[in-house]
Amino acid sequence: MNQKEIKELIDLLVEKDIAEFELERGDVKLHIKRGGAATPVMHVAPAMAPIPAIPVPAVPVVAPSPAVLVEGSAAPPTASQASAAAPAEDAGLHVIKSPIVGTFYESPSPGAPPFVKVGDSVQEGQVLCIIEAMKLMNEIEAEVSGVLAKAFVSNGTPVEYGMPLFGIRKQ
Repeated sequence: MNQKEIKELIDLLVEKDIAEFELERGDVKLHIKRGGAATPVMHVAPAMAPIPAIPVPAVPVVAPSPAVLVEGSAAPPTASQASAAAPAEDAGLHVIKSPIVGTFYESPSPGAPPFVKVGDSVQEGQVLCIIEAMKLMNEIEAEVSGVLAKAFVSNGTPVEYGMPLFGIRKQ
């Protein structure tokens, strides 16, 4: 069982909200346990030789969103101005989040036009971007139809699991 298969299995368990899972395949034994406050532990070991546990984060790490610019101000906004402007601006948006850790790309290849731009109309299932993870290009699709109101990430930026990528205003 390779690392990709294990990651796909973990993603499936998270998606189906399965708290504990155990698999034995030949001389490999895999035990995954998810929990609330405690950090889940995953053991992958041949039946004969134990190896140390690998911690799996229970809660996705979300990077802070970019600074919000307040109209008419020359100086960067204060924390209170940013927090007041962000909810009003983001209210009603459907946020598309990164399903994996990787590098965000807005176009299919360097020099090509981006899949979408802010203001474009998007349809459910339309490709919005690519996230490269372990040399694999993963297309991220729109979950809803609407107008692309906000792009949270710039081209070539590393992204974390659960990090906001786009805000779509539903029609």
